[in-house]
This record gives sequence, C-alpha cells and structure tokens, in this order.
Amino acid sequence: MIKRSIFFLMIVLFASCGKNKMSSDILKPDKMQAVFWDILRADAFTEDFQKKDSTKNANEENVKLQKQVFLIHNTSREQFYKSYDYYKQQPDLMKTLLDSIINKANRERSQIQLRKPLKKITDTVPTTVK
Repeated sequence: MIKRSIFFLMIVLFASCGKNKMSSDILKPDKMQAVFWDILRADAFTEDFQKKDSTKNANEENVKLQKQVFLIHNTSREQFYKSYDYYKQQPDLMKTLLDSIINKANRERSQIQLRKPLKKITDTVPTTVK
C-alpha cells in the first residue's frame, strides 16, 4: 500500500514539474504573434502620423486602432494583455515570439524595397555639361 502511494505521489510530482501549460484564455503563439504585430503597427502609425496631426488626440486614436485590431482578431484587450503578461514570464516563448515578429518586419521591409523603382543612370547624370 505504501509503495503504491509513493509511486502515485512520484507520478503526480513529475507531472506537475513539467512545462507550464498554457491555459485556454492565453493566446496561442501564432495568434499572439498576429495580434502583437498589428498592435505594434497601430502604435507606429499613431507615433508617425497621428501625433503630428494637431486636430487629433493621438491617445484616443491609438485606442480606436487597438480596438479595431482586437475585433479583427476576435480577441479582447484583457485577453491580449493577460497573454502578454504570460509570455513575459516565459522568456523562451517571448524570445521566439519577438524573433518571429522581427523576421516578419524584415521580410516586409525587403518587399517594400523591392517595389521601389530603381533610378536610371541617366536620372543621376546632369543633362547639360558646361
């Protein structure tokens, strides 16, 4: 009887020492990446454009953009920030999340650079020489 109890206790201990399981109200990594990416883009838009527009309150506009992001991704502000707190407490998961966001930003930047037309050599040479 004691051997069974000890065996059962050891199984419970080993099971509880495993990785922290993500509860159902925490956004999964793929969804968290997508929401986080859009939140960052909304913040950048506010910083780059709306703060320069004196007719708008940048903080209010940012809140509106974030609400749109949460609607698009079918989540809530509370769930996003609860998930964000969870990921902050899991450095490996947060690093993976941030690395994937950085890679996405780099890919988008590269695609934008590829779309820009290259200057012709004749555009840089003066047309008249004295």
